[in-house]
Amino acid sequence: MNELLHPITPDRFFAEFHGRKPLHIPAADGATKRSLLDWDGFNALLNQSSIWTAQTLKLVRDTVAIAPDQYCRHVQTQSGPVLRPDPAKVAVFLATGASLIAGDTQELTPRLADASAMLGRAFAAAIGVNLYCSFKGVQAFGTHYDLHDVFALQVEGEKVWRLYENRAESPVDFPSDTPETRRWLEQSRGRLMAEVRMRPGDVLYLPRGCYHDALAQDGASLHATFSVTPLYGRIIFSLLEQAAMQDPAFRAYMPPAALDGGRPLQAHLADLGQRLARLTALPAFRDEVAMSQEKLAPRPARFALPQALTLTAYRPTGLLGPAFTGPVAHAMRWALSQPDFALEELIAQFDFVAEADIRVAVDQAEKAGALKRF
Repeated sequence: MNELLHPITPDRFFAEFHGRKPLHIPAADGATKRSLLDWDGFNALLNQSSIWTAQTLKLVRDTVAIAPDQYCRHVQTQSGPVLRPDPAKVAVFLATGASLIAGDTQELTPRLADASAMLGRAFAAAIGVNLYCSFKGVQAFGTHYDLHDVFALQVEGEKVWRLYENRAESPVDFPSDTPETRRWLEQSRGRLMAEVRMRPGDVLYLPRGCYHDALAQDGASLHATFSVTPLYGRIIFSLLEQAAMQDPAFRAYMPPAALDGGRPLQAHLADLGQRLARLTALPAFRDEVAMSQEKLAPRPARFALPQALTLTAYRPTGLLGPAFTGPVAHAMRWALSQPDFALEELIAQFDFVAEADIRVAVDQAEKAGALKRF
């Protein structure tokens, strides 16, 4: 976070800007975030043609998506037929004013992966990265807002972002992309609040719901957008359903609404509501939510061949182990239910639990006699 936000401190960002208002951070001289990606690196990614599909490589021209069958071709692979973008066809569309969007790139380079992992930890959020390539005077998208917070990092060329005064309140769904929707967005965006010229290394933070659009300037532009999507209240419904169904009261039939003027039904619903309130107040339920947050930003792992792992094998002894709380409790419950396991396997299985926490928990279980090496 320090490198991305510099010279704004993380404390100031969370106190003044996060979820509140946009923030433009011009790049300082020599800022390393300029080197997140360049044209050579972007072309190298695009030239790995076998990794792209019509879903991950898209073209947009004059705010309208170009149909995949116009720039893709059917390719027979060892895994079966796929619709794959054709570089020659893509180049023709770019020459006619289309913009290119490369999606799901958050793990395609070490720098992108590191930045994504950092943001995932900082916000307890799922992170996605799209790369946008456009040319002078080209506007790929009309005025719109996003359903997530955005960190936009300009890496090549320049782009002007127009920010509008209105903001959708905590949006979680978006209407279909139709001409009517586009007109509605333009009518509801409000007055122009600011124009931000993004240069290489500049960062722009936009809270979700902020109306904006952007236009490339003076040649080609390349920028990365990091979408930041934490959990919100909807997750409680699915977690509560799992927890509530352990209570027989939630499995009981409801009284008929016509019985005694509906009073038994009202009392039944009131009782269920109180039970739900007690459930959400339990530390165990908080731990479930915490674990769901951790799963959004799994611990990054990379290959390091030809080095092979040395496995540390354990076997449960049947003795009672220490009491664990939080996400690590789920990992240890699994470990103690296995006939045997490797520590490295446990770490890999539970990539949403901090590795240090797993190692400490296994060590404690071994000292308590619940686990034994073999």
